[in-house]
Amino acid sequence: MRAIRPAVRTSSAALAFGVLLTSGCSLIGSESDTASEPSSSGGASSSAGGTVVLVTHDSFSLPKKLIRSFESDTGYTLEQRALGDAGALTSQLVLNADNPVGDVAFGVDNTFGSRAVDAGVFTPYEGDRPDGVDAYDLPGDDDGDLTPIDNGDVCVNVDTSWFDKQGLTPPETFDDLIDPQYEDLFVTEGATTSSPGFAFLLATIAAKGEDGWQDYWKKLLANGTKVDKGWEDAYYVDFTGGGKGDRPIVTSYDSSPAFTTDGNGGTTTAALLDTCFEQIEYAGVLSGAKNPEGAQAVVDWLLSPAVQKALPTSMYVFPVVDDTPLPKDWASFAKRPTDPWTIDPASVDEHRDQWLQEWTDLVSQ
Repeated sequence: MRAIRPAVRTSSAALAFGVLLTSGCSLIGSESDTASEPSSSGGASSSAGGTVVLVTHDSFSLPKKLIRSFESDTGYTLEQRALGDAGALTSQLVLNADNPVGDVAFGVDNTFGSRAVDAGVFTPYEGDRPDGVDAYDLPGDDDGDLTPIDNGDVCVNVDTSWFDKQGLTPPETFDDLIDPQYEDLFVTEGATTSSPGFAFLLATIAAKGEDGWQDYWKKLLANGTKVDKGWEDAYYVDFTGGGKGDRPIVTSYDSSPAFTTDGNGGTTTAALLDTCFEQIEYAGVLSGAKNPEGAQAVVDWLLSPAVQKALPTSMYVFPVVDDTPLPKDWASFAKRPTDPWTIDPASVDEHRDQWLQEWTDLVSQ
């Protein structure tokens, strides 16, 4: 993977393709959801009991049948609490490290993981990991505090049908986005207000370097790039491929083209795979958890075949366990980068505030 190392990765992890808000103490999911397996509890003991509290970001969502299966198989009652986006979740976990707000957390990602690990938020637990999981371990997490659960990539997307109608060739690279022929055609999200917006900023920092990304952004803005507050405004309002906007280039996800199928065996959008930034979401047992055994059972459950299979349709992210089947449209249209941009998590933690302030200064000029 291409990466910036510390010597020379706002909120992330809301990888939901649409609004998947979770609130209160219930787990969102449709009663008619069919993503269920005979046993979805991983290696949890059937003699367990009591309540286990799972704290998450707002976009966590799994089918109700999976929740009931976990509770039936393990004897635990699963209570979920949403604490905002990944940034807010991490902040709450760090602030309450000595008095944890739950037993287990899901949704801290690779841009916030180092902060949580360094603050002692989690206690080590690795369990019996299926094949593929270790490949997504957080660099620097030597004790195994965090377990990878899902992954995805934020990428620039293009409305290929729009470009076909205009007789124009779509862009392919970061440099293409500052080409005058694409003036006023690109919309992205704010780095301080949006998960994909921050990921896009990190991708440009990785691609252009710590000494070159500011100049790149000046050229990007001079070429008419529009900055929206969040993904919904960018995708469903300004992007031609998602709404009735006038901009055929948008920052979205590598999974997005799987949701713009044309009914004739194709899709009307494409992700530019040279612009992608990798995001990985983790789960971990909270230090001082009242129910550590239940917390471990939840981590195992999140890696179970049933949950891994449900991730694409429930949260629009990719599973981390090898050989997990993908929905048909995903296998066909959710093309993945082979070499996504990354930045070492410790470097993100060290420079986050500086980069966001510099970005804010640029876009406010």
